[in-house]
Parts: sequence; C-alpha cells; structure tokens
Amino acid sequence: MWFVYILRCRDGSLYTGVTTDVNRRLKEHNAGKGGACTRAKRPVKLLFQEPHPGRTSALKREAEIKGWRPEKKALLACGSR
Repeated sequence: MWFVYILRCRDGSLYTGVTTDVNRRLKEHNAGKGGACTRAKRPVKLLFQEPHPGRTSALKREAEIKGWRPEKKALLACGSR
C-alpha cells in the first residue's frame, strides 16, 4: 500500500509526498532526513494521508495535488473536496 500525504511546515507552507509508511516518513522529515524543502522548515505536522494500491497511482495523485493552489490543498487536508 502506498500513501499520498500532505504536511504543514513551520512556516505554514504545505508539502506533498508519497511513501509506503507515513509515520516513518514523518519522523524522517522531522529529523531533517526528509526532502530538502522540509529540512529548513521543521517541525512539520501531518495534515492528510490518502491510501493508494500502488506506487503509480500514488505518484499520479501526488502530481495532481502538487499542481493545486495552497488553498485547495488545505481544503483537501480538512476533508473538503
């Protein structure tokens, strides 16, 4: 199982990624071992996760969400679509 996730960074920005283990990945981000984008914006907080049956579908969804404006991402994270 793969997951698309959205994090809120310390500066209020949103980060979208994919992983097979959301808890492990969140710990990595907060330890400075995540993406370069989050390394300087720690701590980060998990806002949203969405399961996908495979890597391909997760990556497609990640690309879709990354193309959205921050306001739309925030709505998704709050449960509104």
